[in-house]
Amino acid sequence: MNAISKYTRFIPYLYFLSVIAYWFTDINKSDGISAYPILLFGIPFLWQLIKPNRKLNFSLGIVFVCLSSYLILAYLSNILNILNWSESSKELLFYGGLLVIGNFVMSLWIVRNSVKKMF
Repeated sequence: MNAISKYTRFIPYLYFLSVIAYWFTDINKSDGISAYPILLFGIPFLWQLIKPNRKLNFSLGIVFVCLSSYLILAYLSNILNILNWSESSKELLFYGGLLVIGNFVMSLWIVRNSVKKMF
C-alpha cells in the first residue's frame, strides 16, 4: 500500500504527458514536422518527474487550473445558450468535455501536491 501511495503523486504529470503525446501524434499525422514544437509543452512535466521542484509544481498547477476554468466557462455558456455556437464548435465541445474535466482535476491534484509539500 505504501508503494501505491508513494507513486500516486506522479499521476497528474503522466496524464499531461500522455495528452501531449496524443496531441503530438494526432497533429503529426496531418502536419508533419510542424507538430514538433508541441513536444516542448512536455518538458516541465517531464522535469517534475525527474527532479521535482515545488515552485514549478505550484506554477504548473495554477496555470492549468486557470486554463481549465476558462474552458469550463465555455461549457457553461454553451449549456445556458449565452453564445451561439456553430455545429462544428458544439461537436468539439462535446468531445473535449472529458478532457477539460480531466485537466481540471489533474491540475487541482498538482496544486494539492505542492501545498502538501510532497516533494
